[in-house]
Amino acid sequence: MRLPLPQFTVDDRNPKHIGEVIETSTTGYLAQCLEPEDLKFPVMPPFGSWIKSFDEESGNKILSVVTYVTTSPIDSVHRARALGLSLEELREQQPQIFAMLKTEFKAAIVGFETPANVNGNKAKLGQVYQYLPPRPPQIHQSVYHCDAEEIIHFTEKLDFLRTLLQAKDIPVESLVAASVRDIYRQRKANRDWLVNVGRTLSTLLKDDYDRLRYILSQIHW
Repeated sequence: MRLPLPQFTVDDRNPKHIGEVIETSTTGYLAQCLEPEDLKFPVMPPFGSWIKSFDEESGNKILSVVTYVTTSPIDSVHRARALGLSLEELREQQPQIFAMLKTEFKAAIVGFETPANVNGNKAKLGQVYQYLPPRPPQIHQSVYHCDAEEIIHFTEKLDFLRTLLQAKDIPVESLVAASVRDIYRQRKANRDWLVNVGRTLSTLLKDDYDRLRYILSQIHW
């Protein structure tokens, strides 16, 4: 039986702090959402949304995209069963249910950002590299939603699209479209950037027009 993660009070927790790494690999990681203080299910990070964690040894910020989210019982032996109650009725009659479930999400690593350092002074944003980092985030590292500024800074170049198109065991076309939609919103519907995305995808999928058309049809604000 897996125990719940150690929790912090809402006042102490960064509002963008959504989870903690529980499995890690070169290309991605699995994280468990932090439980809310009240009787609610953890807020699932949206499919295709941008998240960050860190490699403590190098200080690299690891940028990733959410590829899969699931909620299941902490007890892996017994499955959840239908109770026929609304969420409000669950809170009143079966409040322990909320402590018996865990929400986890998988993330595909798309690149990293080195610690910022300009003339010996700390800057807010560092150098971006859109390929796999030397090391993924370690076990028990915190996971955060990315700020809009971080997403915009990272996606000035579009090499990350190739990485997403090579993701395994997920609906890749939907993933690419969801991640681009998220960036497009953060960029306040920057049309020039979106045109560059279309051109890049056209090059990457020049031999597969159907996939290209399917992705582009899902990109909107």
